[in-house]
Amino acid sequence: MNWTLEVVVVPVTDVARAKEFYSETLGFNVDHDTFISDEMHVIQLTPPGSGCSIVIGKGVGVMEPGSLQGLQLVVNDLRAAHKQLTERGVEVSEIRVAGPNGFEPAVDGDELNNAGFCFFSDPDENGWAVQQITARP
Repeated sequence: MNWTLEVVVVPVTDVARAKEFYSETLGFNVDHDTFISDEMHVIQLTPPGSGCSIVIGKGVGVMEPGSLQGLQLVVNDLRAAHKQLTERGVEVSEIRVAGPNGFEPAVDGDELNNAGFCFFSDPDENGWAVQQITARP
């Protein structure tokens, strides 16, 4: 039996602002934007190429906005992804490499596969990581 993770609820304070950030700034696809009532508004967005979506909205969760940390996107070229995020106006950390002493700034020539990361937050301070994986062990 396959068990697939399909949706993660991301808590936000301002649904319109969050939708703009995820769709316009990050480039996530808007799968649906469903206004059900004044108490329930559900927007599902999917990162390009992902099998898992996020849901933002009103009345869709009980977490405090900004409390979700550690969401992770995976790319095959971290330097290109970092450049794209920067060009789209996302405040993103420098590229870092995970090693025995924790995260250290990446330098040219560093092997980024499985070890390279950069980090950013949405407008509510929900935390995201971007990791390079070009080959899985």
